[in-house]
Amino acid sequence: MMEYIIIAVIILLAVTIIGFMFRKKHLAEIERLEQLKLQIQNKPILEELTKVKQLNMNGQTEEMFERWRNVWTEIMDVHIPKIDASLYDAEEAINRFRFNKASKLEQDTEVKIDSVDQQMNSILVELEELIGSEEKNRSEIDLLQEKYRRARKNLLAHQQSYGAAGEPLEKKLESFIPLFDEYEKLTGEGNYLKAREIVIGLSAEGEEAFLLVDDIPSLLADIQTKIPSYIAELRQGKNEMEENSYYLGHLELTLQLDEIEEELEVLKENIENLEMTHTKIAVEKIKDRIDSFYEMLEKEVEAKIYVDEHRIETERHLEVVARDTKEMEEESRYVQHSYKITESEAAIPKSCMDKMEQLVKRFELLMSRLEEDQSAYSSLQEELVHIREDLSIVDSTQIDFMTALKSLRIEENKAREKVELLKRKLQETDRVLHKANIPGIPEDMDVRLEEAEEHLFVTMQTLREVPLNIKLVHSYLEQAEKSIEDGHTKAVEMVENVLLIERIIQYGNRYRKSNLQLDAKLEEAEESFRQLRYTKALEEAATAVENFEPGSMKRIEVLVKEDA
Repeated sequence: MMEYIIIAVIILLAVTIIGFMFRKKHLAEIERLEQLKLQIQNKPILEELTKVKQLNMNGQTEEMFERWRNVWTEIMDVHIPKIDASLYDAEEAINRFRFNKASKLEQDTEVKIDSVDQQMNSILVELEELIGSEEKNRSEIDLLQEKYRRARKNLLAHQQSYGAAGEPLEKKLESFIPLFDEYEKLTGEGNYLKAREIVIGLSAEGEEAFLLVDDIPSLLADIQTKIPSYIAELRQGKNEMEENSYYLGHLELTLQLDEIEEELEVLKENIENLEMTHTKIAVEKIKDRIDSFYEMLEKEVEAKIYVDEHRIETERHLEVVARDTKEMEEESRYVQHSYKITESEAAIPKSCMDKMEQLVKRFELLMSRLEEDQSAYSSLQEELVHIREDLSIVDSTQIDFMTALKSLRIEENKAREKVELLKRKLQETDRVLHKANIPGIPEDMDVRLEEAEEHLFVTMQTLREVPLNIKLVHSYLEQAEKSIEDGHTKAVEMVENVLLIERIIQYGNRYRKSNLQLDAKLEEAEESFRQLRYTKALEEAATAVENFEPGSMKRIEVLVKEDA
């Protein structure tokens, strides 16, 4: 029985706890809905309606004001109390733990709040549009009227600057007056939104009209005065240049200037009809074309100056390079009897001769065109520049080639001098070996020196060949030099080793009788020495003495250096 009571108590406690948890959740929802309601009540609709009262309460404004006020009144007097009642009922249901009913009441209340919120937001948007329209209208219409007065003043004060465009432009400005009047009428009637439409239309038309007032005088000045004066100046300049032997036919300047004059007439009519969509751009393009004509004429003048300054100089340069190239060709034939050169090097004189013939022909044609006065100086200058560039390349090529030919003789002399030096080096090596008091010369040293002599002999034979291949001479000479230098170094080293062996053995002789092991080792070294195996003998003698008396080799080496 007690167990059942305990279970019942536990269940009761669980239900109570769950109930309080649900109650807390629903009370939090009620608090959230209450805050949403307060936010709606605090929306500044009344303050905005007060601003509307400061406007002209007529017509459209009065109708809208009454509608907004009625909606707001209905919300505050009817809908808000209903929301309060729903929130109260929901709270009562929560206190009685009737959570399903509370949930339904909460959902219904939120729907009501959302509906009211949408209505109030709609009113605020419409209020902002109305009040904003009034403020924008007032500032923008003042600016438009100021621009209109300034435009009319400019038009009247400088009527001549507008030419035939003055009358239609004045009519266009006069068309603004009824719109200004209509704006004032609508504003006085409280129809601010319709007045806003008038202001927007006036702004668009005003922007176009005021731009015309600003642009037409300068455009007409360009079309009627400035550009025609440039055209006349270009025609005169063209005629004067042609009288001074300039050929300008390729520019087709007269045809293009005629086309521009025809286009100016069309643009003038467009301005008189206030058709300005492309007129301003077209005038700028014409001015750019005019500038390009001046640049082309200036280019012809500069080209003539260049041709006059460089044609004689170029002719002389052609003569000098042609002569040098011919000499190079003759020198090349002579040199090739004595020296071998590569096929590509042998082809250089012929290539330069061919190029020079072409350059001479091109220059003669250039001078012929110059005398005929039927070629533009810019074209002549371009060709002359190319001729001078190509001529410089030929000149540089033949100079480099002649330098290379002359260097062959220099390289040959240097090679012969080097051969003599190597011969003396080889003789000196031989003297070093035979002057030294050594038992004999090892076979490998004889082979080394014979190989050096062979390399030197091949080099000398190559130097006797006709034509001489200087590159092959350098190759053999390099091998001979390396072989002879290595042989000399090895010979000197061998002689020094022989002297060192003798001093080591002399040093060790003092202890041979008292040390049989030292005596045996030195005997082995002496045997290697007699067999002309000097390197082995040095190693054996040095090891024997150093093992007998550590540090002795350093003292012996010092003594040998002092004797040397």
